[in-house]
Amino acid sequence: MLHSIGKGAALCMVLLVGACATVPDSGPAPAGKRPESVPVTKTHTPLMPPSPQRPAVNSAAQNLMGRAEVELDERNYEQALALLERALRIDPDSGEIYLALAKIYSLKGDTAMASATAQRGMLYCNGKAQCDALRAYSL
Repeated sequence: MLHSIGKGAALCMVLLVGACATVPDSGPAPAGKRPESVPVTKTHTPLMPPSPQRPAVNSAAQNLMGRAEVELDERNYEQALALLERALRIDPDSGEIYLALAKIYSLKGDTAMASATAQRGMLYCNGKAQCDALRAYSL
């Protein structure tokens, strides 16, 4: 009787260990499909530095930046910030938008936010002048 329990326990152990074994990857999932257990995370941090030939801010974001400039001229800082945040959602890799945000935070007297925004924008700056301007706010 004990001998048969030992064989049963050994069989269960083999099955459990086998169930824990990894199965080799069968290649990438078909396009448009992903395994349900893999979470999707989005990040705005580029894997590679931006190209100096990066195109200008797209037209929808540029429109919002123009509207933000009007609000800034009228000293409506909160409205200008809201418009620039929308522009940033459209074009999250734009150093130009980060620079505009840093400028407005600085004008509001919020140097901590100006610095943090400028530091983030330095990841996406395009050209020496823009990078230097962002660096000036990040101090």
